[in-house]
Amino acid sequence: MYHAPSAAGGDATRGDAAPASASAPPRQPLLQRLGPGLITGASDDDPSGIATYSQAGAAYGFTLLWTMLFSFPLMCAIQEISARIGRVTGRGIAGNLRRHYSPWLLYPVVMLLVLANVINIGADIGGMGAALRLLIGGSALFYAVAFTGLCIVLEVFVTYTRYARYLKWLTLVLFSYVVAAFLEHIPWRQVALGTLLPTFSRSGAYWATVIAVLGTTISPYLFFWQASQETEEIRDHQGEEALRIKPWQWRVQLGRIRLDTMVGMALSNIVAFFIILAAGATLHAHGVTDVQTADQAAEALRPVAGRFAFTLFALGIIGTGLLAVPVLAGSAAYAIGEALRWPTGLDRKPLAAKGFYAVLSAATLLGLAINLPWVGEHLHVTPIKALFVSAIINGVVAAPIMVVVMLLVGNQKIMGKFALKAGKLRALGWAATAVMFLAAAGMFATWQP
Repeated sequence: MYHAPSAAGGDATRGDAAPASASAPPRQPLLQRLGPGLITGASDDDPSGIATYSQAGAAYGFTLLWTMLFSFPLMCAIQEISARIGRVTGRGIAGNLRRHYSPWLLYPVVMLLVLANVINIGADIGGMGAALRLLIGGSALFYAVAFTGLCIVLEVFVTYTRYARYLKWLTLVLFSYVVAAFLEHIPWRQVALGTLLPTFSRSGAYWATVIAVLGTTISPYLFFWQASQETEEIRDHQGEEALRIKPWQWRVQLGRIRLDTMVGMALSNIVAFFIILAAGATLHAHGVTDVQTADQAAEALRPVAGRFAFTLFALGIIGTGLLAVPVLAGSAAYAIGEALRWPTGLDRKPLAAKGFYAVLSAATLLGLAINLPWVGEHLHVTPIKALFVSAIINGVVAAPIMVVVMLLVGNQKIMGKFALKAGKLRALGWAATAVMFLAAAGMFATWQP
């Protein structure tokens, strides 16, 4: 881990000591200090994730709550490391891969990421349309088309500063799942046991669910998004530069990244915890053990938890979809744009980054296409199958990408004096990587075509 050689965080022997004018900026309110990490964490609880967490709670009650406690430090570590890469180098993960690794590694990783993201976008848009249909009736496909158009318009024509502010406030919708959980009687002793004492089983279905939970919690698109958003933050704030250029900013920026990441990942895991809890206290307790999609989870809640809990759950699906689709499409656009040396960034005008916005829009439209009946029938793709394929790809891609991320952050040629050579963060990053390798192996071991 990088340690400043002087109080200013610079190294006078290398000529990069902080200038006298580089005093610490005034302390900002907490919400203003939160950004990429908060949005990244909140977007992790997308409709696809809601379906996975709901299935975990419905099938196994409270016995899988321990996975949220287990995954939290691992998730924090890999996301903080991804953010550091963006802040130190001024480039995203794909940009650094292009500069320092073979195209034979770069292009397959980017293509697999984009494929997984498009399928995930399709599942999320379909879930949003179905959730609105449950609330007000009408055509789920029409609503899906409308949500697609709304997401593209906001992504392309709203400035990054304003758009990030909207996404930040939209994270509040996640608390609907916390409220929904408390609308039912909670056996807190069982909850505590399920959280603190891991339960293991020889059942292949049980381990497939554990793997799915880990896979939807630690996903590759989150690494790419947070790293790229740090580059946006650099461009958006006057006087800020990549830490390799202005290393004296390290104390403020790395401290902000850690706070931002921990808050964002805590929000993600707390909400996921309460989704599992709510499904366990309602669906599992009433014998409903098979939930395949987020809207099925909402619909199943109606008779056992009441109209209010059902409404909160359905509104949460729509809100999290609006939060997640831009992140999924954006991370795909950043990856392709950086790999092909295109101008990238949500802070750029559409005509100044035509390729970037074309990929972003195309990824969202391709996701919508999965929900068109004739496309689904032709490709033999259903929403449930789309979720499964996306989970498989994410599970396969996550571990090797995490290896590359760990190699990037430890490479002094890339990270300079900020290379992560030792310490707790590095150990947790490699631990997270090992866990995802085991998860991928377990996914294939328990996969039943």
